[in-house]
Amino acid sequence: MRHVIIGAGPAGVIAAEQIRRHDPESTVTLVGEEPEPSYSRMAIPYLLIGQIEENGTYLRKNADHFDRMCIEVRHDRVTGVTALDRQVALAEGGTLDYDKLLIATGSSPVKPPIPGIESDGVHHCWTLNDARNIIRRSQSGNRVVLIGAGFIGCIILEALVESGAELTVVEMDNRMVPRMMNEAAGGLIKAWCENKGITVHTSTSAEAIEASSGTELQVTLSNGQSITSDLVVLATGVRPNIAFLNGSGIETDHGILVDEYLSASNADVFAAGDVCQGKDFSTGGYTVQAIQPTAADHGRIAAGNMTGNIQRHQGSVNMNVLNTMGLVSSSFGLWMGVNGGDSAEASDADNFKYLNLQFQDDMLVGASSLGLTDHVGVLRGLIQGKIKLGQWKQKLKADPTRLMEAYLANTQAVGFNAHVS
Repeated sequence: MRHVIIGAGPAGVIAAEQIRRHDPESTVTLVGEEPEPSYSRMAIPYLLIGQIEENGTYLRKNADHFDRMCIEVRHDRVTGVTALDRQVALAEGGTLDYDKLLIATGSSPVKPPIPGIESDGVHHCWTLNDARNIIRRSQSGNRVVLIGAGFIGCIILEALVESGAELTVVEMDNRMVPRMMNEAAGGLIKAWCENKGITVHTSTSAEAIEASSGTELQVTLSNGQSITSDLVVLATGVRPNIAFLNGSGIETDHGILVDEYLSASNADVFAAGDVCQGKDFSTGGYTVQAIQPTAADHGRIAAGNMTGNIQRHQGSVNMNVLNTMGLVSSSFGLWMGVNGGDSAEASDADNFKYLNLQFQDDMLVGASSLGLTDHVGVLRGLIQGKIKLGQWKQKLKADPTRLMEAYLANTQAVGFNAHVS
């Protein structure tokens, strides 16, 4: 059996290893576009502040790891797939034949239509090469403009401040991390950053970037201000890498359309990670979830199904945990609420603590928190366990911080009843 995996990120690497364990006799080929060994993008901020070297970002630390597992690694770009012929075309020439194919090509950063976006000194923070460029310009005392304060932007933010740079953040939405936090929590994160000396512009967009004297850049904002900077970092969202599948015979939408086994429209093709339009645990619908825990989950399940160890994908919980300069925020499931549902909220703005619970009937279906790290595991357990809270729903509406009590009361009751029956 010939297994080919396109994409050498977490989903692809985990899948390759799982395939080898399930099927020791097969051939496994892992194709990665970038010249470096497989690495984690989530480790790049630690590289920016010098906490790790480049090899510290690598997903597998031993240089001979894939050789020892008899996994062939090829550094090349896939230009197309012909599902009918079970064939993958490579940029450097030639093709790869497969019996089973996993597409785990991830996503790429979105480049906003800002005049001057191609200027020298404007970089995404997505690849190791991007990181090298940022390190050269984000020295102590340099002025940096970060465009975008979503999840990725806020991960980068701390590294830029740690480098000693003078940081200005520009976010189009009315709050920071708008796809993870509501207005109250997002506003608290903004206030936290401002207290740390960061300038934050929300409800503001960058309208132009111009090269000024020397290596300086001039960034014009929609609020009328103009900022001089030495570096502009873009964190304006990502999109799945599916363009190369045009004409492949593989159906796509926002990502690659899959069924509950992560199989694409062609039965010999599977998808995993940011490129996969997989099942959402909370809604039952199929969406792209560009987060690393989902990628790892996809890679493991897809590998099993490719080798005959069949497992349904029950759906991934939409989950984000973020540390912004010491302030930990998290969101789970349907954190924005559901039609006909109700909610509970607790806030201590002076101490940057916030908790929001979203209910459907007597189940917790979503939550967001700020500065309350003890609740993270409980929130996930209540949501993913679909635990019926009964009378504890009203107790949580009166005091949302009693989550641990609610969890123990209901899970212990379930365990006791199961034992008795």
